[in-house]
Amino acid sequence: MTSPRLLVLFDLDGTLVDPADAITGGISAALAACGLPVPSGADLQRMVGPALVTSLRDIAGVPADLLDEVIGRYRAGYRESGMAQSRPYPGIRAAVERLRENHTVAVATQKPEPLAAELLGVQQLADLFASVHGSPADEQAAAALDGKRSIIRAALDRHKGSYDRAVMIGDRRHDVEGASANGLDCIGVSWGFAAAGELEEAGAAAVVATADDLVDTVLRYARNGSALHGAV
Repeated sequence: MTSPRLLVLFDLDGTLVDPADAITGGISAALAACGLPVPSGADLQRMVGPALVTSLRDIAGVPADLLDEVIGRYRAGYRESGMAQSRPYPGIRAAVERLRENHTVAVATQKPEPLAAELLGVQQLADLFASVHGSPADEQAAAALDGKRSIIRAALDRHKGSYDRAVMIGDRRHDVEGASANGLDCIGVSWGFAAAGELEEAGAAAVVATADDLVDTVLRYARNGSALHGAV
């Protein structure tokens, strides 16, 4: 019997691509250039994943009247050098290639959608994905979204009728929460930016440590659709 066809949704930074300090270093530089305090290393790590304007406001404490300037400086530096500085995680391209043989793979990220597509192109990953879904290019509009829920919903709607079930792959609790809000399981990856226990606490169906483990877990999910709680 043929396994059900999956729609596999991948987060981007921390899941597919290692920003290699491009995000945290870029945020630090942008804040310093605007004369603002730079958060601790731990807080900078927490800023990777959520919408940038939300992290700047809620974690770095950037005043509303300086948000656009900080974001503009950060985005300029990221385009100039940050995207090229980033790298796909070990084995991730081969993992996605294996999954797309029999399933549909797409990206669902809180990074602005045009920037996400650009990053995938720079990293030579764009050809792997059926679609890319992200936040609006307008950073302030992105902050008004309901976290990752609407981005995942957009991906589900885009591929409606072409899959039997869907699953999210991500490295932070908002990936798990956004998936759950859409009735999906989320498989967490331990190589990203989650604090110890974050993914398990949020309710990830499984947490994997390598790209090979990820493929095995997704294919097992395709076969039985079970809740795969626990580390693999």
